Amino acid sequence: MQKLLVTGGAGFIGSHCIQLFLKKYPDYYIVNLDKLTYAARIAFALQEQPNYYFVEGDITDFALVWALFQKFNFDGVIHFAAESHVDRSIIDPLLFIKTNIEGTGVLLHAAYSHWFKAASQPRNPNHRFVYISTDEVYGALDDHNKQFTETDALAPSNPYSASKAAGECLVSAYAHTYGLHTVITRSTNNYGRYQYPEKLIPMVLKNALQAQPIPLHGDGSSIRDWLHVEDHCRAIDCIFHKGQIGQSYNIGANEEWTNLEITWMICQILDRLKPLSGRSYTSFIRFTTERIGQDRRYALDCTKIKETLGWAPSIALQEGIEHLVRSEIEQD
Repeated sequence: MQKLLVTGGAGFIGSHCIQLFLKKYPDYYIVNLDKLTYAARIAFALQEQPNYYFVEGDITDFALVWALFQKFNFDGVIHFAAESHVDRSIIDPLLFIKTNIEGTGVLLHAAYSHWFKAASQPRNPNHRFVYISTDEVYGALDDHNKQFTETDALAPSNPYSASKAAGECLVSAYAHTYGLHTVITRSTNNYGRYQYPEKLIPMVLKNALQAQPIPLHGDGSSIRDWLHVEDHCRAIDCIFHKGQIGQSYNIGANEEWTNLEITWMICQILDRLKPLSGRSYTSFIRFTTERIGQDRRYALDCTKIKETLGWAPSIALQEGIEHLVRSEIEQD
């Protein structure tokens, strides 16, 4: 039986990943450590399954994390837990520094101490620590730059991405200094069911259905690559089990759209599926002041994961958005 610690498993991506693992690997035992912050799926976290255990707690609490390692003797860690919203990082950068940097350091040191130092536990040569990072650590591209590859330098440009890049540096340091078996993933923007509506796609959908203004930074021309959360979780599954130790992997869908294009897409689907009387949902779009330090474009070259691990996205953006809109209309 594999025993896994998943941090942030009540969050958007983490909860989807746990769902996948519970279904695909019924002989695994998964411990979900989550602080249950504002964006958590609490009902999911508190579910009862024989191979699932939930712990409410903070990844910066070394005593708690160490106790969990001692109790469960984990074979692996998948580390999702993070503050992740750029706007919030601009308002409160110290929170991001504490959670995303200090919390990652606590997890790494607990893992190292347990797998390499604890006399009461035999060393597990097959341990694995997967750190879930972001494409934002590379910094911004303009419209004509080639997509980032895993060998490109990190150049984060806001407190959130800087804190994630710092976490990556700690992961690499523990791998190099102590021999910890680590893998880093960097994904593009995710979307899907149960995403907290501070993110673009659920915000647009929620505001449109409530006939509220849909705010877009600047002129809406920022470009992002959009990856369905289920495709992302399949990639994490692949990397956790087959990824090469000490490597990093880009995960993207090659679906580059401006924020305005994404918003128009959602509104036009709503116009077709749930039409308003005498107006389009696009009439709710409002342009606001550009965000401080806004990055123009993010885009990843995902050749490495496709060629070495055989992963590729399976859900096209327009298909995924249509399914998401239909689901939200049914719930509305």
